[in-house]
Amino acid sequence: MLKDKLDRILLSVQKPARYIGGEVGSVVKDKSKVDIRYAFCFPDTYDIGMSHLGMKILYALKNSVPNYWCERVFMPLPDMEQKMRENDIPLYGLESLEPIKDFEFIGFTLQYELCYTNIPAMLDLAGVPVFSKDRRSLFPIVMGGGPCVCNAEPVADFFDLFVLGEGEEVNLELMALAERYKKNGGTKEDFLNEAARIEGIYVPSLYDISYNVDGTVKAITPKGSAPAKVRKRIIDDFDKAFSPDYFVVPFTEIVHDRSVVEVLRGCIRGCRFCQAGFIYRPFREKSKKTIIDQVKALADSTGYDEVSLSSLSTSDYSDIEGLLCDLTEYTDAKGINLSLPSLRIDKFSEEVVNRIKSVRASGLTFAPEAGSQRLRDVINKNITEENVMKSCRIAFESGYSSVKLYFMMGLPTETSEDIAAIKTLADKITELYYSIPERSKRGISISVSLSTFIPKPFTPFEFEPLADEETVNERQKYLLELTGAKGRKKIDVSWSHYDTTLIEAALARGDRRLSAVIYEAWKSGCKLDSWGEYFKPELWAKAFEKCGLDISFYTHRTRSYDEVMPWSHMDMLFSRDFLIKENKKAHQGITTPNCREKCAGCAINKTLGRPCFHYGEGK
Repeated sequence: MLKDKLDRILLSVQKPARYIGGEVGSVVKDKSKVDIRYAFCFPDTYDIGMSHLGMKILYALKNSVPNYWCERVFMPLPDMEQKMRENDIPLYGLESLEPIKDFEFIGFTLQYELCYTNIPAMLDLAGVPVFSKDRRSLFPIVMGGGPCVCNAEPVADFFDLFVLGEGEEVNLELMALAERYKKNGGTKEDFLNEAARIEGIYVPSLYDISYNVDGTVKAITPKGSAPAKVRKRIIDDFDKAFSPDYFVVPFTEIVHDRSVVEVLRGCIRGCRFCQAGFIYRPFREKSKKTIIDQVKALADSTGYDEVSLSSLSTSDYSDIEGLLCDLTEYTDAKGINLSLPSLRIDKFSEEVVNRIKSVRASGLTFAPEAGSQRLRDVINKNITEENVMKSCRIAFESGYSSVKLYFMMGLPTETSEDIAAIKTLADKITELYYSIPERSKRGISISVSLSTFIPKPFTPFEFEPLADEETVNERQKYLLELTGAKGRKKIDVSWSHYDTTLIEAALARGDRRLSAVIYEAWKSGCKLDSWGEYFKPELWAKAFEKCGLDISFYTHRTRSYDEVMPWSHMDMLFSRDFLIKENKKAHQGITTPNCREKCAGCAINKTLGRPCFHYGEGK
């Protein structure tokens, strides 16, 4: 038995608790009463995957149907993978400890491009053919979901189908279709053709891709009854969306070891660099009663002493102060810490900071994104230096002495003056701290974190090039010289590595030809690329070369407004003309107000036939 084999190897690997299952909250069913089994694969380690809210939601949702059984699967670290291969242990579900190759569905959530080599690695370890063309039988069906599906082309050759958009409803529809095919019979081809008629389902084998002489996409042509554009699926009434009343509580420490409640979905801000802010539109939020009820349910079932209110911008909740007031009555009484990880600088108030106790020890994080007001206007951040200083003053007067500032480097139109402005802003924050009498006797910690901007699909900057390595290095060096100048207070500066940025940019903006590159990279030894100790940029370079593709073609060129993008057949509900308009406004330094102040004209309201965002009832 597989369990006996596991017992013999688990004590020889790091953190065996990652691989044994049996945690409180995990769902074990009678296999004889189950019709559809679903392997929910998170293509990264247990520690990261168990922190992901989407997995918790869909795990509980699928298991709420009596004859469906969803099990969790994670990418093993190299020590465990080696032992599994040596002992003929295929990839298995944690609930049953049975091989996932025998399940009806093998589903991957695509959260991050640098996890792509883990997909063929996990399929191969499971004993499942890596390429969809080699999987002839009806089951298993290999499917993908998550934010990266907005451009799934680089991994399209590995998958039978994808879910575009929100999965709560469409996953159950898809499983019901599979249940019917399992009972009545039918081919995989028939199943995929019928699945493609479900809104939100993308079947890549039903689309032919042709290319121009210069390598750009010429046309994306649907076959048969497949739609010309795949329209993303959304949950219309978010206040009634499925939310679990339990989490699987791990035996071992994970990245975010706490309960999480989603308070809203979407974003009103329109930051031009932010893919999530566009692809999760429209804006929807839950009522206060719903949020409080869900916090209480998770606190009772998990025993966690910390709860996080999750969203892209929690402080944009329409009555955030009222919510925190009502919620802290419960959490304070129960000794539960409350955290808001997504606070906007311009929404940071004394009322909010006084309600948050759990983050005091670790300091506060703000994301100005750019040092100068000019560049903040280009990216439509819509915050001012006054907003930054006001928020920092509130934090300092409330007892904080540590601030982390996030900035991007390589933004469109960026100059050395914009880089110098990062240092100037950090200096002003330091001077503000020491101007507060009760703070002046304690030192301040200022950390500046730099990430290299990556132009992503479905943003106004999808047309822009990635800054080249020489430019990024020069600007990093320039900022380091400024922050290390004599007579200045020390500011800690950290930055992302360009090698990983380059691969992420290529995979985010790539076409279907990159499936061959990913496969070649994996075969040559690439996996767990998001982990610095395992990332092998030289093998990626060889994979591109072997496949006859130039990585700069995908990363370093400006794309015209009329170019057919690899993702042009995905319908995210807002118009391409809106992205073009926003790109032009960026180059003119013109800002666009947030959706509450004025409609930006993205056209989601026309697509949906209703206002583009709404608020939950009962506030």
